[in-house]
Order: sequence, then C-alpha cells, then structure tokens
Amino acid sequence: MNKTELKKILRPLIKECIKEVIFEEGTLSTIISEVVRGTSGVQQISEVRNVRQEQEVRETKRKRLLEQKRKMLDAIGKDAYNGVNLFEGTTPSSAPRNASSPHGSGALDGVSPNDAGVDLSSFGISPSIMKKMVEK
Repeated sequence: MNKTELKKILRPLIKECIKEVIFEEGTLSTIISEVVRGTSGVQQISEVRNVRQEQEVRETKRKRLLEQKRKMLDAIGKDAYNGVNLFEGTTPSSAPRNASSPHGSGALDGVSPNDAGVDLSSFGISPSIMKKMVEK
C-alpha cells in the first residue's frame, strides 16, 4: 500500500472523527463562546505598582542626580568659584520637548509642574468675572 492509497482510506475516517467531536460533543459551542468572550469585552490592562519599588527608583534617581552634581563641581574645580556650590537649591528642569514635534504635544509641554504661572489679580478682574470666563 502506497501513500496515496493510505490517504484515501484514512482521510474519510479522520474527517468523520473530527465532525463527531466538534458537533456531537459540543466542542464547537465551547470554542465559539470563548472566541466571543475574548473579542466582546475590552480587556483592561492594569499596572500594579509596588510602593517600595517606586521609592527605590526615586531614591536611585536622587542619588544619581547628586552624584552628577558632585562630578560637575569636581570637573570645574572646587576653588573656581571660591568654594560656592553652584547647584545648591537647584531642581532638574522639566522633560525636553518631543523631538518629532517641535511645538510640543501639549499646551504646557516643557513647563515645570511647580510653575505658578501668571498672576491675573493685577489685571483688576474680579473672581466672579474670571469664573464666568473660565466656564465659557
């Protein structure tokens, strides 16, 4: 018996067995329900953050920043400015603008979150009028 004769005999038998399993034993309905369940609902991906890991990351960044400041002071020489720490009280600048978008991706892109903004009280506009302007 050669390969083609064996295929002619086995193919109908395998086909019948698969049909029996799929239709008679309910496998098809299980497959369909799983597919529908997987495509119907939006699966939410949630990120679980570990507080300890976040603190470690912050501490690592702070140490790296202090080390970088120290290296810069060493590079310019401690005596160059009469021993004055040029970086005392400084904070890192905000994130740089996106290189692909020269104008930034948002209205306040490149502005420090600690920036108080412009004091509008000097314009003489009352808070009630300001509130109405903001609502529009």
